[in-house]
Amino acid sequence: MDYSGLIAQRRRRIGEIDDMMADASFFNDPKKAGEIVREHRKIKSTLEIWDRLESAKRQLEENEELSKGEDADLAEMAREEIPGLQTEIEQLSEDIQYALLPADPNEDRDAIVEIRAGAGGDEASLFAGELLRLYQRYAETRGWKTEHLSSSPSEVGGFKEVFLRVTGDEVFRILKYESGVHRVQRVPATETQGRIHTSTVTVAVMPEAEEVDVELKPDELRIEVCRAGGAGGQHVNRTESAVQVFHLPTGLYVRCEDGRSQGQNKERALQIMRTRLYEMKLREEQEKHSAHRRAQIGSGDRSEKIRTYNFPQSRVTDHRISHTSHNLNGIMAGDLSEFTAELQKAEMAERLSEAGIK
Repeated sequence: MDYSGLIAQRRRRIGEIDDMMADASFFNDPKKAGEIVREHRKIKSTLEIWDRLESAKRQLEENEELSKGEDADLAEMAREEIPGLQTEIEQLSEDIQYALLPADPNEDRDAIVEIRAGAGGDEASLFAGELLRLYQRYAETRGWKTEHLSSSPSEVGGFKEVFLRVTGDEVFRILKYESGVHRVQRVPATETQGRIHTSTVTVAVMPEAEEVDVELKPDELRIEVCRAGGAGGQHVNRTESAVQVFHLPTGLYVRCEDGRSQGQNKERALQIMRTRLYEMKLREEQEKHSAHRRAQIGSGDRSEKIRTYNFPQSRVTDHRISHTSHNLNGIMAGDLSEFTAELQKAEMAERLSEAGIK
């Protein structure tokens, strides 16, 4: 398919944005300015991919011509470079297709990750803690920042529930694939008979909402303060610093007690509530689409079993794309790149098909 027309549109648009950014009043509206800066960054990245693709195509043509020449040494060098150029062109062709697809407006957002222990009791809570550390390490490898917002620890050292805020470039675009049910199969430390147990943890990755996305009306909220829990002894928090927020129309409930003050806990609780309400709004809109669209990779259905971690066989399988890796230790240490790449590729194929691009 000829993308030259779409590329020409983007070159004109980036010129318009350059003019806008040069205006002294550009940053008077920080929110709008931020959106335009992100658009500029995305278009610039797309044009860089296109220019590299065109350059590789020209170089391939030159090498193919040189390989037929009379200079034997030069022809041999040209032939040796051809396979690498063909591979590069194939990859860049895929990249430009993805870059030219209509963007999800939430892709560039930061994310709030909710990790909740499911079936399996203590073992599920322990695995919830391990998934938390997995995402923290993965964020480090991508240069993202993480902030522990709220948690409900279990008695064995894991988490019944934990919220993590992740900020950086294209966080939601990458992390959205982690939404769903994660199943772990292993022998728990408390198992004396050596039997393998199966436990589950639910992960929800939500695009972080801004105040303009969701209006939290005071008459629809009930905010309570109470004493935070503690580990006992000197660690007990004896001040009423924990905050509970109830959204009356939906019945949603958020509790935060990990912050240093009541004010910080209230701010975090309201941020989580706003993000959960925004996610509900997005899901309602998604329900209006076809069943096929809802079933697409990256749809973030938290009830779908997406991945199994089999410790005895050092195997991790993503059921959405039938992809299996035997690098369980590396994955648990934060190396999700293999799965992310395969999931992005599968989603791109579906989106291209839906858009009629082949």
